[in-house]
Amino acid sequence: MNRALFASATGMAAQQTNLDVISNNLANADVAGFKGAAASFTEIAAPGRLGLGTASLGTHTVFAQGKLCKSGGPLDVAIDGAGFFALTDGKGRHAYTRDGEFSRAPDGSLRNAQGWRLEGIRVPADAVSVLVGEDGTVTAKLQNGERPCGRVKLTTFAAPERLDALGGTLFAASRAAGSAHVITPSEGGPKIRFGMLEQSNVSIVESMMQILAAQRAYEANAKGVQAADEMLRIANNLNRG
Repeated sequence: MNRALFASATGMAAQQTNLDVISNNLANADVAGFKGAAASFTEIAAPGRLGLGTASLGTHTVFAQGKLCKSGGPLDVAIDGAGFFALTDGKGRHAYTRDGEFSRAPDGSLRNAQGWRLEGIRVPADAVSVLVGEDGTVTAKLQNGERPCGRVKLTTFAAPERLDALGGTLFAASRAAGSAHVITPSEGGPKIRFGMLEQSNVSIVESMMQILAAQRAYEANAKGVQAADEMLRIANNLNRG
């Protein structure tokens, strides 16, 4: 196989993967709690020889803190710092998220839009309103007083970027991410911000610049494929002559 043709072709494939990842980031830039992803690549090289092309190492999630903004949801909460909300579905499966957009279910639990339950919280049916402290304590205001409803706890991982993506803003624990550690929000650590949501950490401006750079790299590799094809055509004509 022609080395120049192979190198350019793998470069085109790498930039196409890069464009797909960036496009997905942009498509979810307005989703609360969404974390952007980044693609990684490596050089294909034989010992003692020049590089032969580019290979994909896969993608990983970038868990940089998103901007915290006030929201209109009466049960919205955001994490200021590291950690995830621990969720459970009806089948007992566990998931983790940074999206704190919750609503009260008929059984008093707090659930996200997909029906996953926030662990450890029960809000009584006669609650007039709910308050959540920075330390995660949940208090329901009733007509005749107040009642504690539990405490929001957070889960941390040694390598959160190695969590398995379940789609959207949900992630599952994995061996590569390390063991799950349950922590309580505190003054010296992550805090809970009530009445706020963490926005996506995707920067539209940076993503557009990344798309331009990827498109230029793709075009450069495409020209390499054309040049290699032309050289092969000339070589074939010379052999026939």
